[in-house]
Amino acid sequence: MDARLDYFSSETAGRIFKHIATSGRIIKDSALPTSTQELVALRVSQINGCAACIDMHTKEAAAAGESAVRLHLVAAWREATVFTEPERAALEFAEQGTRVADAGEGVSDEVWERAARHYDTEQLTALALLVSFMGLVNRLNIIARVPAGDYQPGQFDH
Repeated sequence: MDARLDYFSSETAGRIFKHIATSGRIIKDSALPTSTQELVALRVSQINGCAACIDMHTKEAAAAGESAVRLHLVAAWREATVFTEPERAALEFAEQGTRVADAGEGVSDEVWERAARHYDTEQLTALALLVSFMGLVNRLNIIARVPAGDYQPGQFDH
């Protein structure tokens, strides 16, 4: 299966992707814990149905030492006992930030307050940026029908 579009061969996309990649690296290097970032990226991608990003973030998380059990339970994090309270707060934030049309108000005050108990302002900023960033990347991949399965950890680290 081939993607509908090859963003890497497009002059317009190439110019924009340079900035998207830089943005992704800045978020990755932020104070938000790497494990939290991968869990959030995976959950947002699951909600949006982006197979390419699910593939990528599952493999990146595993390469960083994340357990298979936790990766398998991300979709059902509310019923799972394997996530910390800060991770649970970040996953709830990610879900509401992703399902803005469903939530009506986006991230509720209660969810924001729970996240703010565990993350400082810089980390909350990174969390909000990550949820938004993943929404952008998910949509680009879904529109182009980028196939999943061949991603290798670190593939886009330059």
